[in-house]
Amino acid sequence: MKFSLYIAKRYLFSKSSTNAINIITFIAAFGVVVGAMALFVILSGFSGLRTFSESLLRVSDPDIKIVATKGKTFESTGAIKSILTGNYAIKAFSNVLEERVYLKFKDKNHIAYIKGVTSNYNQIVPIDSSMSVGKWLDSAYRNTAVVGYGISYKLSLGAYNFVDNLQIYVPKPGKGFIINPNKAFKSIDAQVVGVYYGSEEFQNKYVFTDISLARNLLSLDDHVVSGIEIALKDDVDSDEVRDSLQRDLGKGFVVKTKKQLNELYYKVVNTENFISYLIFTLIIIIALFNVIGSIIMMIIDKRKNLKTLFNLGCTLKEVKKIFVYQGFLLVLFGMCVGVILGVILIYLQMSYGLLMITTDLPYPVEFRWSNLCVVMLTIAILGFIASKIASSRISSDFINQ
Repeated sequence: MKFSLYIAKRYLFSKSSTNAINIITFIAAFGVVVGAMALFVILSGFSGLRTFSESLLRVSDPDIKIVATKGKTFESTGAIKSILTGNYAIKAFSNVLEERVYLKFKDKNHIAYIKGVTSNYNQIVPIDSSMSVGKWLDSAYRNTAVVGYGISYKLSLGAYNFVDNLQIYVPKPGKGFIINPNKAFKSIDAQVVGVYYGSEEFQNKYVFTDISLARNLLSLDDHVVSGIEIALKDDVDSDEVRDSLQRDLGKGFVVKTKKQLNELYYKVVNTENFISYLIFTLIIIIALFNVIGSIIMMIIDKRKNLKTLFNLGCTLKEVKKIFVYQGFLLVLFGMCVGVILGVILIYLQMSYGLLMITTDLPYPVEFRWSNLCVVMLTIAILGFIASKIASSRISSDFINQ
């Protein structure tokens, strides 16, 4: 083994007698460098994009949400409250009330959802940290609302407009035909005190108000809610808490974690990440054909040397190992250079924002050791296979020709 490795290193770092072989070897190494760098950068980009997206979900979705199995609303009873307060993993919880509404401001309108929340809602979801204008709801003030940036943009609505209020309409409950359309809706006027930002869907969807205002608009009794949102303590397994709450609450309720609330998003991100990995792995495989060609050309060039080694007692297996090691060392060299360049690019992007999405938002990237291990393991395995394929061309008849 030491003999084969020694000869392989000599062949790798010594110039061939034929200049074309040196050029092919350089091209092969360069292809591995580019492939390793590209694969690491792409995986780091997806990691950064996932972390960025999850930071947006952190201000839009709770750790756990409880909704009714049937119907839009249910009554938040003392029994439910005792189950939640008795669970050690729950840090805080808030009743919420959601309903589709019609918004009107001056001559503009928009369809959205009103979301009535309790005063401690910012302990469940840190939405107050995502305020772009104004401030979060204050229980000391009545008939106030916080809207998403998308709603604010569509309605040309800002915070603290004391002249014109936001009008919120909902259909009145009842049956039969509507005789007078003017009496078919119930409405309230709300003073907008803040604008929040988040994911595109989130900032176009909700108008936050106090839950009592939402109940008044929807003509619902006290303790009627559409859901209960929960914040968990740190280092708690949300799946275990969900299973525990589901057993305690029974079949009348559905308990979902943040991942289940955004199941489609996680599926899309994971699928895109996996497909990108496959595409760039295919590019690396194509680049490794150059390595195979380089090793085969080297075998042909060193045939006389191989015959000498063979006559001196070197076995065919040891001769094959020489070129397996040579190809593998060539791939490892290219991989190391590519990974180092990729790490440098990622840290430059993290520090200086070389690539910008907007004028003030650099493309999110993240360095992860797991991505580094995936790249190195993928290229090492493929490089070893390519080297084995190239060395398989060696035979006793070929050496003795």
